[in-house]
Amino acid sequence: MGLYHTPVLLRESIESLNIKSSGIYLDATFGGGGHSRAILEQLGQKGRLLAFDQDPDSQQNIPDDNRISWIRSNFRFIHNVCKYRGVTGVDGILADLGVSWHQFDTADRGFSFRFEAPLDMRMNRESGKTAAEILNNYSRKDLASLFFRFAEFKNAGALAGAIVEARSPGSLQTTGDLARALERFIPRNAEHKFLAKIYQALRMEVNEEIRALEGLLNQSIPLLNPGGRLVVITYHSLEDRMVKHFIRDASANGLIRPVNKKPILPREEEIQQNTRARSAKLRAAERTEEKIHA
Repeated sequence: MGLYHTPVLLRESIESLNIKSSGIYLDATFGGGGHSRAILEQLGQKGRLLAFDQDPDSQQNIPDDNRISWIRSNFRFIHNVCKYRGVTGVDGILADLGVSWHQFDTADRGFSFRFEAPLDMRMNRESGKTAAEILNNYSRKDLASLFFRFAEFKNAGALAGAIVEARSPGSLQTTGDLARALERFIPRNAEHKFLAKIYQALRMEVNEEIRALEGLLNQSIPLLNPGGRLVVITYHSLEDRMVKHFIRDASANGLIRPVNKKPILPREEEIQQNTRARSAKLRAAERTEEKIHA
Protein backbone atom coordinates (compact mmCIF):
# COMPACT_ATOMS: atom_id res chain seq x y z
CA MET A 1 0.00 0.00 0.00
CA GLY A 2 1.28 3.50 -0.88
CA LEU A 3 1.25 6.67 1.16
CA TYR A 4 -1.97 6.84 3.21
CA HIS A 5 -2.17 10.62 3.48
CA THR A 6 -0.07 13.77 3.63
CA PRO A 7 -1.33 16.13 6.37
CA VAL A 8 -2.30 19.59 5.17
CA LEU A 9 -1.17 22.78 6.95
CA LEU A 10 0.69 20.62 9.45
CA ARG A 11 2.98 23.26 10.92
CA GLU A 12 0.25 25.88 10.98
CA SER A 13 -2.29 23.62 12.67
CA ILE A 14 0.15 22.56 15.42
CA GLU A 15 1.15 26.19 16.04
CA SER A 16 -2.52 27.18 16.19
CA LEU A 17 -3.24 24.52 18.84
CA ASN A 18 -0.65 26.14 21.18
CA ILE A 19 -0.01 22.75 22.76
CA LYS A 20 0.65 22.32 26.48
CA SER A 21 2.94 19.39 27.26
CA SER A 22 0.59 17.92 29.88
CA GLY A 23 -2.64 18.73 28.04
CA ILE A 24 -5.42 16.57 26.64
CA TYR A 25 -6.02 16.91 22.90
CA LEU A 26 -8.53 15.58 20.43
CA ASP A 27 -7.74 14.79 16.79
CA ALA A 28 -11.21 14.53 15.29
CA THR A 29 -9.98 13.21 11.93
CA PHE A 30 -7.11 10.80 12.51
CA GLY A 31 -6.73 9.46 8.93
CA GLY A 32 -3.07 8.82 8.21
CA GLY A 33 -2.09 9.99 11.68
CA GLY A 34 0.16 12.83 10.52
CA HIS A 35 -1.45 15.51 12.67
CA SER A 36 -1.67 13.13 15.63
CA ARG A 37 2.04 12.30 15.46
CA ALA A 38 2.89 15.99 15.38
CA ILE A 39 0.71 16.57 18.46
CA LEU A 40 2.37 13.68 20.29
CA GLU A 41 5.79 15.20 19.58
CA GLN A 42 4.71 18.26 21.57
CA LEU A 43 3.23 16.32 24.49
CA GLY A 44 5.06 15.18 27.60
CA GLN A 45 4.51 11.86 29.34
CA LYS A 46 1.43 13.19 31.12
CA GLY A 47 -0.15 14.42 27.90
CA ARG A 48 -3.00 12.55 26.26
CA LEU A 49 -4.47 12.38 22.77
CA LEU A 50 -7.87 11.05 21.71
CA ALA A 51 -7.93 10.27 17.98
CA PHE A 52 -11.25 9.77 16.17
CA ASP A 53 -11.87 8.10 12.81
CA GLN A 54 -14.88 6.21 11.53
CA ASP A 55 -12.89 4.43 8.81
CA PRO A 56 -11.36 1.20 10.16
CA ASP A 57 -8.64 1.36 7.49
CA SER A 58 -6.98 4.13 9.50
CA GLN A 59 -6.16 1.73 12.35
CA GLN A 60 -3.04 0.68 10.45
CA ASN A 61 -1.62 4.14 11.17
CA ILE A 62 -1.95 4.14 14.97
CA PRO A 63 1.48 4.91 16.49
CA ASP A 64 2.88 2.66 19.20
CA ASP A 65 2.40 5.21 21.96
CA ASN A 66 0.45 4.73 25.19
CA ARG A 67 -0.54 8.42 25.22
CA ILE A 68 -2.91 7.99 22.28
CA SER A 69 -6.35 6.38 22.30
CA TRP A 70 -7.78 5.58 18.85
CA ILE A 71 -11.57 5.70 18.76
CA ARG A 72 -13.60 4.35 15.89
CA SER A 73 -16.34 6.94 15.77
CA ASN A 74 -17.64 9.87 13.79
CA PHE A 75 -16.49 13.12 15.40
CA ARG A 76 -20.10 14.21 15.74
CA PHE A 77 -20.19 12.00 18.86
CA ILE A 78 -17.24 13.55 20.69
CA HIS A 79 -19.33 14.61 23.68
CA ASN A 80 -20.65 11.12 24.40
CA VAL A 81 -17.28 9.46 23.82
CA CYS A 82 -15.44 11.88 26.10
CA LYS A 83 -18.10 11.54 28.78
CA TYR A 84 -17.86 7.74 28.61
CA ARG A 85 -14.07 7.95 29.00
CA GLY A 86 -14.26 10.36 31.90
CA VAL A 87 -12.83 13.30 29.93
CA THR A 88 -14.57 16.47 31.09
CA GLY A 89 -12.34 18.96 29.32
CA VAL A 90 -9.69 19.12 26.59
CA ASP A 91 -7.01 21.65 25.74
CA GLY A 92 -7.40 21.49 22.00
CA ILE A 93 -9.50 20.04 19.20
CA LEU A 94 -8.18 19.63 15.65
CA ALA A 95 -10.34 18.68 12.66
CA ASP A 96 -8.99 18.31 9.12
CA LEU A 97 -12.14 17.87 7.04
CA GLY A 98 -10.44 16.58 3.91
CA VAL A 99 -10.68 13.08 2.46
CA SER A 100 -7.50 11.02 2.80
CA TRP A 101 -5.36 10.06 -0.17
CA HIS A 102 -6.00 6.44 0.76
CA GLN A 103 -9.75 6.86 0.34
CA PHE A 104 -9.36 8.66 -2.98
CA ASP A 105 -6.80 6.18 -4.28
CA THR A 106 -8.52 2.94 -3.21
CA ALA A 107 -10.68 2.18 -6.24
CA ASP A 108 -13.40 0.14 -4.58
CA ARG A 109 -14.20 2.95 -2.12
CA GLY A 110 -15.81 4.88 -4.98
CA PHE A 111 -14.50 8.31 -3.93
CA SER A 112 -12.76 8.98 -7.25
CA PHE A 113 -13.96 9.15 -10.84
CA ARG A 114 -10.49 8.05 -11.96
CA PHE A 115 -11.50 4.41 -11.51
CA GLU A 116 -14.33 2.23 -12.76
CA ALA A 117 -15.71 1.26 -9.36
CA PRO A 118 -18.89 0.87 -7.30
CA LEU A 119 -20.48 4.15 -6.22
CA ASP A 120 -20.00 3.72 -2.49
CA MET A 121 -18.32 6.81 -0.92
CA ARG A 122 -19.03 5.82 2.69
CA MET A 123 -16.36 6.74 5.22
CA ASN A 124 -17.72 3.91 7.34
CA ARG A 125 -18.51 1.05 4.97
CA GLU A 126 -20.57 -0.75 7.60
CA SER A 127 -23.34 1.81 7.90
CA GLY A 128 -25.39 4.33 5.99
CA LYS A 129 -26.53 4.65 2.42
CA THR A 130 -24.19 4.51 -0.56
CA ALA A 131 -23.91 7.04 -3.37
CA ALA A 132 -25.56 4.49 -5.68
CA GLU A 133 -28.58 4.27 -3.38
CA ILE A 134 -28.89 8.04 -3.39
CA LEU A 135 -28.66 8.28 -7.18
CA ASN A 136 -31.18 5.50 -7.72
CA ASN A 137 -33.72 6.45 -5.07
CA TYR A 138 -33.71 10.20 -4.48
CA SER A 139 -36.39 12.23 -6.24
CA ARG A 140 -35.43 14.72 -8.91
CA LYS A 141 -36.16 17.55 -6.46
CA ASP A 142 -33.91 16.06 -3.77
CA LEU A 143 -31.07 15.41 -6.21
CA ALA A 144 -31.32 18.97 -7.50
CA SER A 145 -31.19 20.30 -3.94
CA LEU A 146 -28.12 18.16 -3.25
CA PHE A 147 -26.21 19.41 -6.32
CA PHE A 148 -27.16 23.02 -5.69
CA ARG A 149 -26.40 23.10 -1.97
CA PHE A 150 -23.22 21.04 -1.87
CA ALA A 151 -21.69 21.88 -5.26
CA GLU A 152 -23.42 25.17 -6.15
CA PHE A 153 -24.40 24.03 -9.65
CA LYS A 154 -26.67 26.59 -11.28
CA ASN A 155 -28.07 23.85 -13.53
CA ALA A 156 -28.67 21.47 -10.63
CA GLY A 157 -32.21 20.74 -11.81
CA ALA A 158 -31.04 19.68 -15.25
CA LEU A 159 -28.33 17.45 -13.75
CA ALA A 160 -30.90 15.81 -11.50
CA GLY A 161 -33.23 15.32 -14.46
CA ALA A 162 -30.52 13.60 -16.47
CA ILE A 163 -29.87 11.15 -13.64
CA VAL A 164 -33.57 10.37 -13.23
CA GLU A 165 -33.91 9.84 -16.99
CA ALA A 166 -30.85 7.58 -17.14
CA ARG A 167 -31.77 5.30 -14.30
CA SER A 168 -33.89 2.25 -14.50
CA PRO A 169 -34.42 0.48 -11.16
CA GLY A 170 -30.96 0.15 -9.63
CA SER A 171 -29.13 0.86 -12.87
CA LEU A 172 -26.65 3.50 -11.62
CA GLN A 173 -24.11 1.40 -9.77
CA THR A 174 -20.64 2.43 -10.95
CA THR A 175 -18.60 5.54 -11.56
CA GLY A 176 -18.87 4.82 -15.29
CA ASP A 177 -22.67 4.69 -15.09
CA LEU A 178 -22.72 8.13 -13.49
CA ALA A 179 -20.33 9.63 -16.04
CA ARG A 180 -22.47 8.32 -18.90
CA ALA A 181 -25.65 9.71 -17.34
CA LEU A 182 -24.11 13.19 -17.15
CA GLU A 183 -21.99 12.98 -20.29
CA ARG A 184 -23.73 15.78 -22.18
CA PHE A 185 -23.18 18.21 -19.30
CA ILE A 186 -19.46 17.59 -18.84
CA PRO A 187 -17.65 20.67 -20.22
CA ARG A 188 -14.82 20.10 -22.63
CA ASN A 189 -11.42 20.76 -21.04
CA ALA A 190 -13.02 21.01 -17.58
CA GLU A 191 -14.03 17.41 -16.99
CA HIS A 192 -12.02 17.03 -13.79
CA LYS A 193 -13.47 20.15 -12.14
CA PHE A 194 -17.05 19.22 -13.05
CA LEU A 195 -16.84 15.63 -11.85
CA ALA A 196 -14.98 16.66 -8.68
CA LYS A 197 -17.95 18.86 -7.74
CA ILE A 198 -20.43 16.07 -8.50
CA TYR A 199 -18.49 13.63 -6.34
CA GLN A 200 -18.06 16.19 -3.58
CA ALA A 201 -21.83 16.72 -3.39
CA LEU A 202 -22.56 12.99 -3.28
CA ARG A 203 -19.85 12.29 -0.70
CA MET A 204 -21.15 15.04 1.56
CA GLU A 205 -24.67 13.64 1.38
CA VAL A 206 -23.58 10.03 1.90
CA ASN A 207 -21.58 10.88 5.02
CA GLU A 208 -23.86 13.65 6.31
CA GLU A 209 -20.77 15.84 6.51
CA ILE A 210 -22.51 19.15 7.18
CA ARG A 211 -24.57 17.67 10.00
CA ALA A 212 -21.43 16.09 11.46
CA LEU A 213 -19.52 19.38 11.28
CA GLU A 214 -22.39 21.20 12.95
CA GLY A 215 -22.35 18.61 15.73
CA LEU A 216 -18.60 18.94 16.20
CA LEU A 217 -18.71 22.72 16.39
CA ASN A 218 -21.62 22.83 18.83
CA GLN A 219 -19.97 20.27 21.13
CA SER A 220 -16.51 21.83 21.00
CA ILE A 221 -17.06 24.82 23.27
CA PRO A 222 -18.40 22.87 26.28
CA LEU A 223 -15.47 20.45 25.93
CA LEU A 224 -12.70 23.04 25.73
CA ASN A 225 -10.90 24.12 28.87
CA PRO A 226 -10.27 27.86 29.31
CA GLY A 227 -7.51 28.77 26.87
CA GLY A 228 -8.13 25.62 24.83
CA ARG A 229 -8.06 25.92 21.06
CA LEU A 230 -10.39 24.77 18.28
CA VAL A 231 -8.60 24.38 14.92
CA VAL A 232 -10.55 23.44 11.79
CA ILE A 233 -9.22 22.93 8.25
CA THR A 234 -11.87 23.17 5.53
CA TYR A 235 -11.75 22.55 1.78
CA HIS A 236 -14.80 24.22 0.29
CA SER A 237 -16.89 27.33 0.81
CA LEU A 238 -19.87 25.75 2.57
CA GLU A 239 -17.70 24.25 5.32
CA ASP A 240 -15.62 27.40 5.65
CA ARG A 241 -18.71 29.61 5.99
CA MET A 242 -20.06 27.34 8.72
CA VAL A 243 -16.82 27.54 10.71
CA LYS A 244 -16.46 31.27 10.12
CA HIS A 245 -20.02 32.03 11.25
CA PHE A 246 -19.74 29.69 14.24
CA ILE A 247 -16.61 31.46 15.48
CA ARG A 248 -18.17 34.86 14.82
CA ASP A 249 -21.37 34.07 16.72
CA ALA A 250 -19.63 32.34 19.64
CA SER A 251 -17.16 35.22 19.85
CA ALA A 252 -20.01 37.74 19.98
CA ASN A 253 -21.39 35.79 22.94
CA GLY A 254 -18.05 35.90 24.73
CA LEU A 255 -17.47 32.14 24.56
CA ILE A 256 -14.39 32.12 22.34
CA ARG A 257 -12.08 34.54 20.61
CA PRO A 258 -10.71 34.18 17.08
CA VAL A 259 -7.02 33.31 16.93
CA ASN A 260 -6.71 34.40 13.31
CA LYS A 261 -9.04 37.05 11.86
CA LYS A 262 -8.49 35.72 8.35
CA PRO A 263 -8.11 32.06 7.42
CA ILE A 264 -4.60 30.67 7.17
CA LEU A 265 -3.85 29.37 3.66
CA PRO A 266 -1.23 26.87 2.48
CA ARG A 267 2.09 28.26 1.33
CA GLU A 268 2.83 27.99 -2.38
CA GLU A 269 5.58 25.50 -1.58
CA GLU A 270 3.08 23.18 0.11
CA ILE A 271 0.63 23.45 -2.79
CA GLN A 272 3.37 22.51 -5.24
CA GLN A 273 4.19 19.42 -3.17
CA ASN A 274 0.57 18.52 -2.47
CA THR A 275 -1.96 19.93 -4.94
CA ARG A 276 -4.84 18.67 -2.79
CA ALA A 277 -3.92 21.38 -0.28
CA ARG A 278 -4.73 24.22 -2.66
CA SER A 279 -8.30 24.82 -1.41
CA ALA A 280 -7.54 24.39 2.31
CA LYS A 281 -8.36 27.11 4.85
CA LEU A 282 -7.52 26.99 8.54
CA ARG A 283 -9.51 28.85 11.18
CA ALA A 284 -8.79 28.76 14.90
CA ALA A 285 -10.45 30.05 18.05
CA GLU A 286 -9.57 30.02 21.75
CA ARG A 287 -11.93 29.29 24.65
CA THR A 288 -12.47 32.21 27.01
CA GLU A 289 -12.11 31.89 30.77
CA GLU A 290 -15.75 31.02 31.43
CA LYS A 291 -16.20 27.22 31.38
CA ILE A 292 -19.48 25.60 30.40
CA HIS A 293 -19.84 22.16 31.92
CA ALA A 294 -21.23 19.58 29.52
